Amino acid sequence: MFCSRHESSGRRRSSSPSSSRGLAASAAIALAIFLSGCVEGPLPAPVRRTGDPIVDGNAELAAAPAKDRVLWDYRIAASALRAGQYDEAKAKLDDAITRMGGIIANDESAKKARSLFANESDKTFIGEPYERAMAFYYRGLLYWRDGEPDNARACFRSAQYIDGAAVQENYRGDYVLFDYLDGLASTKLSDDGSDAFARAQTLAKHDLPAYEKDANVLCFVEFGRGPQKYAAGQYGEQLKFRAQQSRIHSARLIVGDQTANFTPWDNLSYQAITRGNRVMDYILGNKAVFKQGAEAVGDLALVGAAIAADNIYKEPRRLPPQVGPDGRLIPQRPEVEKNYDAENAAIALGVIGLIGKVAASATTPRADTRAWENLPQYLSFSALKLPAGAYPATLQFVDAQGEPVADLTRRFTLNVTDPAYDTVVILSELKR
Repeated sequence: MFCSRHESSGRRRSSSPSSSRGLAASAAIALAIFLSGCVEGPLPAPVRRTGDPIVDGNAELAAAPAKDRVLWDYRIAASALRAGQYDEAKAKLDDAITRMGGIIANDESAKKARSLFANESDKTFIGEPYERAMAFYYRGLLYWRDGEPDNARACFRSAQYIDGAAVQENYRGDYVLFDYLDGLASTKLSDDGSDAFARAQTLAKHDLPAYEKDANVLCFVEFGRGPQKYAAGQYGEQLKFRAQQSRIHSARLIVGDQTANFTPWDNLSYQAITRGNRVMDYILGNKAVFKQGAEAVGDLALVGAAIAADNIYKEPRRLPPQVGPDGRLIPQRPEVEKNYDAENAAIALGVIGLIGKVAASATTPRADTRAWENLPQYLSFSALKLPAGAYPATLQFVDAQGEPVADLTRRFTLNVTDPAYDTVVILSELKR
C-alpha cells in the first residue's frame, strides 16, 4: 500500500506521480464497474387507464418488460374469469403456465438475481408456490367447464405438487380442495377417487361431502382478499406476507328450493405464510451480510483516510531569526515537513473506503414483492343436482355474525343445458 522510498540523503520523498495517478485510476475503474450494474433504462410511458381491469391489464402487459409477463397473465386471467370472459382467461393462463415451465427449466435471469449486485425483482416472475398453484387451479376449473375433467384433474394434481416444496413436511401438498377435486374428477371418469378423498378429509377441518357422480352443477366460490407481500429486515431482505381480515366468513347459494353453503376449504394466506424459507431467502440474507460488511469496511477506511490526511503535514519547525546587515532580527518562515507515508495511506484508504461504500450501495438484498394481488383468501366448493333449465339464483356472502352483506348479494340465472354434462359455476366476492 505504501510507495515511499529513501534517497541517499535520507530525506523522504513521495512515490512517483504516476503511482498516485494509478490509485486514482483504479478508483475510477472500480466506480465504473460497480455503477454500471446500477444504471436503469428509461421508464416506460404510463398506461392510460379505462377502468376495465382486462383492457387495462392487456395495455400493461403490452408495455411491461418480459420479466413481468407471467405476472400480468395471472392478473388478467383472474379478472377475466370473474367477468365471464373465459376464452381470455384460458389464453392468459395457458401462456403463463407454458412460460412458467420453461422458466423453471432454464432461467438465466434467476441466476443473475442471485448475484450481489442484481435485484431479485430482475428475475422473470413466476410467483410463489401459492400463486403458481392458483394458476393451475383456475385452469383446471376452465378445463372442467369445457367438459374435460381428465385435463382438470391433471391441473389439480399439478397444483398440489407445486405446494409440495414447503420446507416443513406437514405443510407440503396440504390443499384440501385440490385433493378433493382430484378424487371427484376420477369418480366422474369412473376411476377410483377414494384415496384422493381420504387425503382431502385428513387435511380438512370439517366433514367433506361424499362424491355424487350424478351431481352435475359444480359451484366454486371464493371470497376475502389474498395475502399481500412486503419486505422486512434491515435491508428489506426478508419476504413477508400480510393476511387481511376478511369481513366475509362464508357464502350461500340459493337455487330454487336448494341451498348450497360455502365455508372455507383452503386459505391462501395460510398457504403463503407456511411456505417456509425459500432458497432465495438464504441468498438475500447473504447479500444483506455482505452489504453490512462492505458498509462497515467503507466507513472504517474513510475514517482512516481522514486521520491519515490530518498527518500529511508535520508540525512546522520553528527556525531562529536571522540578524540582518542593519542588526535587525529577520523572522524565518517555518519549514513544513511533508509526511509522504501519510499521504499515500490517505489515498489508499480513501480508495478502499470509496469502493466499500459503492459496493454496499450496489448490493441489492431487497426481496421481490411483485405479487398476484387480485387473488382471494378463501376457496370453497359445493355440488348440486339439477335437471336442464334456467334457474334464478341468489348468491349471498355472509359476515362473522351470520348475516348476508347486502352490497355483495348477487342475483343471476344459472343455466343447465345438458344434465349429462357438468355445469361449472365460478363465483367470486372479488370484482376484478
